[in-house]
Amino acid sequence: MSDTVLRRRALLQGAAGAVAGIAGVAGAASCGGPAQRPAAAPTHQPGVLTPPPDSSAFAAFDVVAADRTGLATLMDRLAVRAAAPHAADLTITLAVGAGLFDARFGLAGQRPAGLQAMPAFPNDVLAEQWSHGDLLVQVCAPQQDAARAVLADLTQVAGTAAKVRWQLDGFRPENGVDAEGRPTTRNLFGFREGAGNPDPRDQAEMDRLVWVGGDDGGPSWTRGGTYQVVRLVRFAGVWNTEPVTRQEAVIGRRKNDGAPLGHSRETEPFDYQADPDGRLIPRDAHIRLANPRVPSTEASRILRRGYSYRLGTDAAGQADEGLIFVCFQRDIERGFATVQRRMAGQPLDRYVLTFGGGYYFVPPDPASFAALLRA
Repeated sequence: MSDTVLRRRALLQGAAGAVAGIAGVAGAASCGGPAQRPAAAPTHQPGVLTPPPDSSAFAAFDVVAADRTGLATLMDRLAVRAAAPHAADLTITLAVGAGLFDARFGLAGQRPAGLQAMPAFPNDVLAEQWSHGDLLVQVCAPQQDAARAVLADLTQVAGTAAKVRWQLDGFRPENGVDAEGRPTTRNLFGFREGAGNPDPRDQAEMDRLVWVGGDDGGPSWTRGGTYQVVRLVRFAGVWNTEPVTRQEAVIGRRKNDGAPLGHSRETEPFDYQADPDGRLIPRDAHIRLANPRVPSTEASRILRRGYSYRLGTDAAGQADEGLIFVCFQRDIERGFATVQRRMAGQPLDRYVLTFGGGYYFVPPDPASFAALLRA
């Protein structure tokens, strides 16, 4: 077995070994406040276009309810809790995985058209205990304790009808906005995240790239929902031994301010017509492969909304930290999957290992989806 395979396996074992310490959520925390009638359901769930606060808690669940009635009861309870009043800037987003539409609950005919289990892409080493899930709960809040408390409460609400499959907390270093008002953060590789994202304030662009429309096929209940991709990506410590010039060539941006190489500022409009040979931005740079900035790739743009994670050190003493990559799109195949295949073999692959995550669908309204289950 090659040294590369051994190193990657050791890296994976270190990441997967931490699941025992965080998969069980003990206790519960009340959201507090007087009982109130939930406001009218929004057209879309929060936590997609909402500016991301500093902290998050993600958990995927396997549904173990005995039948469709039990599943409907579970979704009813989660939907009511998600719609209850919460602290300012706290959002709860509920999503469903492909496994929910297997033979257990008679939902095969209601599966969103583009929903499937996330496959392993080149350079992935997916661990089952960190991948997939029938349900995904995303809680985002200004404080980590608040996100954890609400997730613990939702876990208690689920009771014996669902069990945690994987769980991970996230945070956004230097969380803020760029010069144009788009959310931005700095990842644990030291580079700014968020540049080049579609503008979540642009309704027409969100309708075109994020929200499922009437001409996308699939059951009618999916209109106004979106597909969510989550990728758990561990960063390799060897990155920190590379000179900054090498790091910038791999990413395609300056490390200090996020400006594309050869350009003056992070938000400067640019394309690659004047740099066909990669003299400024290498042809295999991450940003160039992710978004070639030509009309034919415009439809594959995705809305990224990720968080960093940190789990301490593994058995070998290596830092277990990286990125909870999150993106939303109208169609996974046209969006994330196309981008991911375009980046296959990029130099960045040497420094990252995707070990988990999954594909999910965010219903426009969890309560309406719960009602569908009783139809």
